[in-house]
Parts: sequence; structure tokens; C-alpha cells
Amino acid sequence: MSSNKRSSNKSASNKPLSRRALLSSGVGVAGAVILSGTTGWAANAATPALRSAAGAPPATGEVAILSAPRAEQSWSALAKYLLATDGSNLAYQNFPRQTGDNPYAYEWSHSQVHVGALDLLAMQPGNASRTRLAGIAAGQEHYWEPTSTSGMPGYASYLPAPYGTGGDLFYDDNEWVGLEKIQLYLMTHDEDALSRAEQIFSLVVSGWDTDASHADPGGVFWTQASWSQDRNTVSNMPAALLAARLYSATGRSDYLTWARRFYDWTNTYLLDTDSLYFDHVDLAGNVQKTKWSYNQGIPLAAAVALYKATGDARYLQHAKDVAEASYQYYVIDGNLSSQPIYFNSIYFKSLLLLSATTGDTKYYNAMSTYADQLWEQHRDSATGLISKDTPGVTQSLEQGAAVQIFAVLACHRHQWDMLY
Repeated sequence: MSSNKRSSNKSASNKPLSRRALLSSGVGVAGAVILSGTTGWAANAATPALRSAAGAPPATGEVAILSAPRAEQSWSALAKYLLATDGSNLAYQNFPRQTGDNPYAYEWSHSQVHVGALDLLAMQPGNASRTRLAGIAAGQEHYWEPTSTSGMPGYASYLPAPYGTGGDLFYDDNEWVGLEKIQLYLMTHDEDALSRAEQIFSLVVSGWDTDASHADPGGVFWTQASWSQDRNTVSNMPAALLAARLYSATGRSDYLTWARRFYDWTNTYLLDTDSLYFDHVDLAGNVQKTKWSYNQGIPLAAAVALYKATGDARYLQHAKDVAEASYQYYVIDGNLSSQPIYFNSIYFKSLLLLSATTGDTKYYNAMSTYADQLWEQHRDSATGLISKDTPGVTQSLEQGAAVQIFAVLACHRHQWDMLY
């Protein structure tokens, strides 16, 4: 991720919720669901995938009951402080606005707000959730460029005219949107979402390194920008996940071929002996060995998707190996707190995708503990905003990721295998 991308009155409804306060109030499961505004599962589930969870409580009782209002309150804070009010359906990069900020957020930030709205739809199907998602999805399209240096269209890292001056295309930026689109398709059978995911996939394939003279030949480049020729875990494993899901949705064998190609290349050049993934390799073969949490989550998600697509148990075993190694490294050994919220949201959701197949609850419990820490240690109770990277400043990227975490904890486990 490039450096340019890493980078009130308190109403009763915005009152912080603690697990102790909720339980000591004597509110039962049914009452707490009503209190949190998460009623109507059966009535609002309008599509087959969403109907599969209709009438059933969310994931595991107490945690889900607590997480649903946290998700809604976090979105309300995001909407109040970080969404533009000019009709553009765009987000701001930071609140408070910082010196040097662009008028609007980078595409990577907007995409994670976008996924937050999608996960809220998974948590609470209904017209309000659909309207919210439609607005953010409309803003997403302002980043669309009809062509790029590879000749393929895609989402620019910053807004082209009339909202901005444009930016280079990043393959990982586009893969996140592609994964959002395929998640939407799995949830709602939206054919337009599937078509966009396929279009993004064509862009991703155009980013494959075809020069056999390079060290560690192959792999998808991180960006089309001339200042980087890195090939990253985060530009290849999301591509593998996207391709595997497209194969499962369409039956097209070329998607499965590419899924294996992305997956095998990354495992060959960026997988360490401890079952954790390095960040990237350059054209000279130099490996950048930082181990980000999302770089562990997406590979195990890709492995699960390949297992579901092929039935080959070796993929499932690899997913379990990465999950256990990363759980030890981040959760048990205490390295999770050093990771950005928006990396951890992807990491934990990937673990839940695995849990949907194995039935394990350990990772859900770890995600719940992390969510408690965000709420209790990093949330401003006056605004509802969550801040970790920079004290006193909340990025839309952070707030969108927090919404995802809380929303997914409140989802029925039937929804987990659609996540990314």
C-alpha cells in the first residue's frame, strides 16, 4: 500500500454500549435485538442468500446482540462526520480534515466504506440497508476510468474529473471492489455486480508480469504507476480469491486456471517457512518481509475458495495452517495491536470464512475480543468515531473497517462464507 493510501451533541442512540451494561440491564435476547434495531430478519430478507438466515438469530447470541447496535452507531458516526453532503456520495479521507487533504478520500478508503455498507446489508437485510449501499456504490463509480496503461478500464486511486485530477490504477484497489461485487452477487444474485467483477478481473489479468527475464517471473504488479514494479501478496491473493469465486459463480475453467496461477505464484515466492506471508518482491528478487495481518487473511480465504471450487482437501489444510500460524503470531503473541484496523478487519473476516467451513468458533471469539478493544479503547464516545493510526484523527478507512467488524460479528454464520 502506497504512503498516500495508508495514510457534537451526544444523543441517547449514540450512548456507548458495553457488554456488562447490556447484560446487567436484564434485557433478554429478544428484547436486546428489538432494542438494537435488528428486527425483521424474515420480513426483510428479499433474496435467496439473505433468506437463508431469515428468522434465525445472528452468530452466537450475546456477542451478536452487542455488535449490531455498535455497527449501526459506527455507521451513523461515519455518515455524520466522514460522508460528503454535496450529493456526490463520496467520503472524506479524515475527520477532522487535515492540512493537505484532497477534497475526497482515496479509492481504497472509499472501497472499505463501501464494504462496510455491504456488510450492514448482510447483518440487516432491508430497504434502509439497500438504500445506504446504493448511495456508496454510486460514489464508487466516480473513480471509474474507461482506460488505463494496460488498455483496460478500472478504478483509479483518486477521482478523475469532475471530482478530482485522477490517479494511477492499483490492482489491489480494484481487487477489493471486485471482491465486494462478487460478495454482493453471492448475497443477492445481482447480475450487474457479477459483470463488474468479471470486468475487474480482466484488468487484473492485464497486470500479470509476462517478462520471463525478471527475478521470480510472473505475479500481478501492485500498481500501474511507473515508480513501483513490486509484485505483492495483496495484489495476487485477492486475485486468486476473486478468480475462484468467479469460477464457482460461472463455471468458466479459465477462472480456475488463473486462481491457481495467482495462488501458486504467491506461495512460491512470498510464503515463509512459518506459514506466514511476506509483503512483496521486486524485479531484482528482493523480498520485503513485513508480515501484515491482511496478507495472512486473504491467502487463507483464497485457499478456502479453491477448496470449495475443487474439493481438494490440500487447499483446506493450507488455509488451516495459515490460520493457526497467524493466530499464534497476532493473537497469542500479541502482534495484533500493531496492525491497522483496516488490515485486521480483512484478516478476521477471512478467518470467519474458514470457520464457516470448519465450524470452529475460536476465531470468532478472537474477533469479538478485538472488537471490544476497539470500542472501549479507541472510540470517542462524543462522536462515535474510532481512531487508532493518528490520535484525535479518524480516517474513513478506519471507520469503514470498524463498521465491517461489528456488522460481521452480528451476522448469522450462514453469511460468513460470502465474506472476503
